[in-house]
Amino acid sequence: MQKQIKLFLFLALIFSANSMAQTSIKPFVVVLDAGHGGKDPGRPTNFGYKEKDIALDIVLKVGENLEKQDNIKVIYTRSTDVFIELRQRAKIANKADADLFVSIHCNAHNSQAHGTETYVLGLHRNDSNFRVAQQENEVIFLEDDFESNYEGFDPNSPESMIGLTLMQEDYLDQSILLARYVQDNFTYKLKRKNRGVKQAGFWVLHNTYMPSILIETGFITNKTEGDYLNSASGKINMSKSISDAILDYKSKLNSDTPAVIETASNQVDYVDSEVVLPVDAPVVEPSLSKPLIVFKVQIAAGSKKLAPKSYNFNGLDQISRQKSSTIYRYFYGNTTSYSAAVKLLDIAISKGFSDALVVAYKDGEKTSIKQALKSSVN
Repeated sequence: MQKQIKLFLFLALIFSANSMAQTSIKPFVVVLDAGHGGKDPGRPTNFGYKEKDIALDIVLKVGENLEKQDNIKVIYTRSTDVFIELRQRAKIANKADADLFVSIHCNAHNSQAHGTETYVLGLHRNDSNFRVAQQENEVIFLEDDFESNYEGFDPNSPESMIGLTLMQEDYLDQSILLARYVQDNFTYKLKRKNRGVKQAGFWVLHNTYMPSILIETGFITNKTEGDYLNSASGKINMSKSISDAILDYKSKLNSDTPAVIETASNQVDYVDSEVVLPVDAPVVEPSLSKPLIVFKVQIAAGSKKLAPKSYNFNGLDQISRQKSSTIYRYFYGNTTSYSAAVKLLDIAISKGFSDALVVAYKDGEKTSIKQALKSSVN
């Protein structure tokens, strides 16, 4: 009898310990943000669709899918038709110490443009990206005391947009990875037109302190696409693609194999172990009083080793190659001036490298743009 009691107590102790261990695991927190709402209906359309309603329906279905999974906690910035300020949306995500912030919208244009695109925070690369970010940011004019709350931020100013990019840089890799999963699902599972993963200056992404993306699910100004997004089946399909992408992202984070993006969107904090510069590359002279800060434009990354020659990179010269583990990264240019690097970025994009981005090195080691600019000033 005593042996049975001891065995019972032993098993109870193990069960209790396992239960405590399971409950002590921090859930994976996803903040879902339905764009617009309340007095802000979103972009106008001639077909009767309301962006705020479509976005909310999709968000609620994404949340429903995720809540069926173990150890995932979903938080909504809004679950009804109410107006939520941009800064409040970011505040909700930060207060929750979220692992992801996903903002869902519908696009609009004065043409019959169509297709999906997913944004991460970054410099507006062209007029189209700037226009989309400008439209989404203009909601701040509907808020009370927006002048003081946004510290002089002007949605119509390109200079204001540039200042947004530094805060979110630490999360850019993860944001791009999730954005690619979303776009791949839209493209290959739903056969929607892929308008790509893009960077632009969205205020709501700037002020969140976790990987963050903004999804434009399609154009409600296109009758066919608007009909699809407004339909029950369209909302179900879009929401499943988004929730599946989030689950794939979570699974990748928990796996032992590193995520590799076969474009220039992937940044890592590795020290250069292999650098190959062409003969005509500009020489950067170090300063005796300051650390050497170098800016480059990363244009590609992948497992294939390519000669750093112009014929492999759409005519771009001044190509350097870096090997990190089994991945090769390719860079265009080599300058101590950030403004010069931004001009090089524009050239790279014009040559077809739409995912190119500026990266920085301090005394030969990878650093953030924010830290590089601070070091350059000091």
